[in-house]
Amino acid sequence: MNDNTVSQNSLRAWILAARPKTLTGAAVPVLIGGSLAIAQSAGHISWLPFLLCMLFALTMQVDANFVNDYFDFVRGNDDEQRLGPKRACAEGWVTPRAMQLAMAVTTLLACVVGLPLVIFGGWPMVAVGACCVLFCFLYTTTLAQVGMGDVLVLVFFGLLPVTLTYYLSMPQGQQSITPACWIAAFACGLVIDTLLVVNNYRDIDNDRRVGKQTLIVLIGKTRGLRLYLLLGVLAVLLTTALIPLGHRWAPWLPMAVYLPLHVSAYVDMKRIGQGAMLNRVLGKTARNMLVFGLTLSAGFLLSLYLP
Repeated sequence: MNDNTVSQNSLRAWILAARPKTLTGAAVPVLIGGSLAIAQSAGHISWLPFLLCMLFALTMQVDANFVNDYFDFVRGNDDEQRLGPKRACAEGWVTPRAMQLAMAVTTLLACVVGLPLVIFGGWPMVAVGACCVLFCFLYTTTLAQVGMGDVLVLVFFGLLPVTLTYYLSMPQGQQSITPACWIAAFACGLVIDTLLVVNNYRDIDNDRRVGKQTLIVLIGKTRGLRLYLLLGVLAVLLTTALIPLGHRWAPWLPMAVYLPLHVSAYVDMKRIGQGAMLNRVLGKTARNMLVFGLTLSAGFLLSLYLP
C-alpha cells in the first residue's frame, strides 16, 4: 500500500501524518475561551497562559493523530476499504516503529508545554494534563470503539479547553468559570462533534465490519444524519443564552454565517448519502468549525466595544 510519491519517514510524510487540517479543532476552543476572557476582563487578559493553552492544545492534537494513525493501523481498521483520507502507517509513509517514537515525543512535548500552566492554575493543572494524555490514548484504543467518542469530544474539545483557557487567561483575582463560559464551552463541543459525526457516518459500513461501535453504528444512518444537523442548530441556539449575560452580540454572527453553512453541509451530506464523496462534507465541516469559532469570538469582542 506504499504511495511512492511520499518518501518513507520524510518531512512530507510527517506533515501528512500530523493532519494539519485537524488543528482547527484544537485551536477553536482556546480561541473562544480567550476571546471571552478578553471581553470579561476589558482586554486585560494574561497572554502567556493563553498562548501556552494554544500550544498545548495543538501539540495534543498532533499526538492524538499519531496515536489514532498507529493503533488503527495495528487493528487493521485502515485497510484498502477505507473511505476517508489516507493514513501514514497504512500507506507506508511512516513506519510503525517511527510512529511509536513520534507518539512518545509529542506526548513529552505536550507535558513540557503544559507544565508552566501550574504557575497560573496551581497543581490541579497537572491532573488536567494527565487526563488529557490518558484519554488521548484511551479514545482510540478503547472508548471510541464503544460509542464514547462523542462524549470525549464534548469534554476535551468543548468543556475542558474553553473553561480552562478562560480561567487561566483571566487576571489574578478574577479567575472563576462563569455561566457564559459554560454555555460557550458546551456550544463549542457540540459544533466540533459534527466533525466526528460526519466521519463516523461515512465509515459506518467499515466500522460495522471491523466491530467498531461508534455512536453512528449504534443509532443508524438516518438518526446520524439528523444528529449532524441538530448539533449545529443546538449550538447556535445555546449561544442566545449569552444575551442576558452581557454578550448580546455573541449569537448573531454564528447565526448569520455559521448556521447557513452548517445547513448547506447537511444538505450535501443527505444528497451524497454514502461513499468517499462524503470527504467533501468532512472538509466543509472542518471549515464550519473554524467559522463558528471565529464568529463567536468576534461576537464576544463586539460585546466589549459595543456594550
